[in-house]
Amino acid sequence: MLAVGKKAPAIKLLDQDGNTVTLASYAGRRVLVYFYPKADTPGCTQQSCGLRDIAKKIGDTAIVGISPDAPAKQKKFADKFDLPFPLLADTEHVVAEKYFVWKKKSMYGRTYMGIERSAFLIGVDGKIEHAWYKVSPKDTPANLLKALK
Repeated sequence: MLAVGKKAPAIKLLDQDGNTVTLASYAGRRVLVYFYPKADTPGCTQQSCGLRDIAKKIGDTAIVGISPDAPAKQKKFADKFDLPFPLLADTEHVVAEKYFVWKKKSMYGRTYMGIERSAFLIGVDGKIEHAWYKVSPKDTPANLLKALK
């Protein structure tokens, strides 16, 4: 797991519009990077829409979502719910592995690999300020607002 004070792992992925987005492009700003299992599912929708709803309350802090979905699926999700931030496609789960959120999961007796819903607040210095592993969808926006106070 990533510890508070550790340098955040680099991110370089395509967003929902096919543009390359890097964590370095946010240098000098705080960034909330949140990982969600699958676009347009109930929990991921609740989490993403909750962040959309507080986006105007967080000042210069950026929000970036990441899931294993392809850019086209991210685009449909972003358009459907009017999400005003980049949704990045980590189809090979390279970034998810760097953040230790690519985990063995089980559902209905079946085990598989997938995203453990998590969020990270990265400071202006590029270091982890907060790491929320196994975060609930509704807690992600609340955690961010509390951390920014």
